[in-house]
Parts: sequence; structure tokens; C-alpha cells
Amino acid sequence: MILCFIPPAAARNHVPSRALQALVAVAITLAGIALSVEAAFARPFVDAAGRTVEVPERARRILAAGPPASVLLYTLAPETMIGWVRAPSPDEAAFLTPETRDLPAYGRLTGKGNTANVEAVLTLKPDLIIDVGSTAPTYVSLADRVQAQTGIPYILLDGAIDLTSETYAKLGELIGVPERAGDLATHAEAMIAEVKGRIDSIPADRRPRVYYARGPRGLETGVSGSINTEILDRAGARNVAEGGGAAGLTTISPEQVLARDPDAIVTLDPAFHRAISTDPLWSTLRAVRAGRVYQTPRLPFGWFDSPPGINRLIGLRWLAARLYPDLFPEPMEGITRDFYRRFYHVDLDAAQLDTLLKDAGAARP
Repeated sequence: MILCFIPPAAARNHVPSRALQALVAVAITLAGIALSVEAAFARPFVDAAGRTVEVPERARRILAAGPPASVLLYTLAPETMIGWVRAPSPDEAAFLTPETRDLPAYGRLTGKGNTANVEAVLTLKPDLIIDVGSTAPTYVSLADRVQAQTGIPYILLDGAIDLTSETYAKLGELIGVPERAGDLATHAEAMIAEVKGRIDSIPADRRPRVYYARGPRGLETGVSGSINTEILDRAGARNVAEGGGAAGLTTISPEQVLARDPDAIVTLDPAFHRAISTDPLWSTLRAVRAGRVYQTPRLPFGWFDSPPGINRLIGLRWLAARLYPDLFPEPMEGITRDFYRRFYHVDLDAAQLDTLLKDAGAARP
């Protein structure tokens, strides 16, 4: 509400006309300034779910609702982060900027195992909440509910890897860093296009059948069509875990793994990677016998998944080179250094490169 003082009639009779005009002019000017200031702090923004949200003109304190949003925000504007969904481990922190390593952990608002609550969000006093991933009705409902409870604008961005460029552009416009967003969007698009351009000519029936093994036993996987396994398809692989109407992650039986007998296996788990060649369940598979079991690098964020965010860009390039070494002969060291400098704001030394890449080849039978 804007209040301005207009003298009562009796008082106006004793005020010279010029003074009264000046007083009215000042009141009008102040009212205009107040309206301008008010408008500057709120503007409509249409998010990836089609929701129109009133957002700050410049959000300086941003809360990421889940891990993919944390990664996106870290790559684009780490200075706006008010914390992490999960505190980085010492190994992960070594690959992050010093300014962000010790930010507080507040839990997650969205996704599997959400642990944050409205009170925790209010305590952190964010200007804006962002979530990156699915824009399905479940996530729209959550965003609307949290926004209504806290009064804090909450936006949804699409986490599909093919929309990375668009997502960067939207967030860059929203938080006032369009140039930085444009640079990252350009490089992300180029990485995706490079892989696509080299594998497009390979017929579907000549593409390797790949199993994505999660967990210490390798029996959790991502079904085809889910965000967790997007880069299998983009890297020129066929996911042996067909969706069948399911979505996301699922658990399968040892018999199902044996029946599908993949050409290659990708895993996140170091212990599983070390043990697979001697495990009776796995050792008979053609992927294990051929030495085509690949452990994805995982610092500071997993290259394949965990989370399914911007971090998958470098994983896409790495996986394509594992599946098609003749098409991607360039050493990963230089590609990794450039990605970490550009997206993660860190210059890797030789020891860090070795830590990332030493186990990222195949497990030998």
C-alpha cells in the first residue's frame, strides 16, 4: 500500500497555491518511486511446467530443491547458493571451489528421501527455490504447495539432457547472468552434438546392449526412457532394462540379468566393479568375459547419474568413448580438464585427474 499526505481543506486554504502544487508534485513523485521500487522486486516468470511465478528481479539467495538443481546452480552461479542438499564428502569437496565446500546442508525438498521441511527453508531465508528434473504433476503440486506455505517463489526447470541449453538460458535470464548461461549452454550443446554426430551413422542393430548396474550387488538399474539412463541412448547404447511402463529406478533379479546377457555393463559402485569378475553370478556374462565393465567417475558428482543433472555431460562423452573407442580416440584428460574448469570452476592437477580416471576403464576378467 502507498500512502501520501494531502492537507485537509482548512489547511489547504492557508497554503500558498505554489507551495500546495509543490507538495502535490512531491507526493506524486514519491508514489511513482514507490511503485517503481515495488515493481523492480517482482516480475512474472514462466517456468518449464508452464507456471507463472512472481520472482525477484535479482535473486541473491537461492535454495536448490534437489541434487540436480544443486549441480546446475553450482555450475552457473555458485555465489547465489545458500547451501547443499547433502554436505559434500571430503573426497567430493576437493573438487569444489573453496567458497562452496563448507556451505550448510539442509536436506532435499523433492525426490526420493526428501528430508527438508518448511521450517528449515524459512530459516535459510532464500529469495528463490529452484528444482530441476521432471515437470510432471507430482512436482508441480509440490512446488505450488511449498510456495503457498512459505511465500517463497518456487520454479521448475526441465532436467532432460537434450534441453540443457534451454534450461541454462532460462535460469540465466531468471537470476541475471545471461552471458555466463549462454557460454555454458553453447558448450553443453556442442558436447551433445559432437557425440550425436559421430554415432548417428551406426545402425541400431550394431549398437551395444548395455546394463546399468547400481548398488553393491548391481541389481538396481534404470529402465529405458527414464532420466537416470538418458545418456545410454545418447551415447549410442541399447538399454537391456526395458521400461515396460515403469519409470525411474527398479530392482531386477539375477535371472533377469543372466537372460539379458549384456554386451557391456556400466556401474557406479567401486566395490561391485572390483568384485564382478570373480562373482559367480556375473562372471559368465559376455560383458565380464570381454572386459567391458566400466566404472563411471563420480567426483564431485557422478558422471552417469547420481544425480541425473548437468554432471552427465562429461559422462556422455566418457561413455561414448568407452563404447566406441575408434570413434572417440581423443584422450579424456584434456576433455576432463576443460569441463571441470568451465563448469565446476576448478583447475585439476595431475593427482586429481588420476583419481578421476584411474578406475574409469574396464574391469578385466
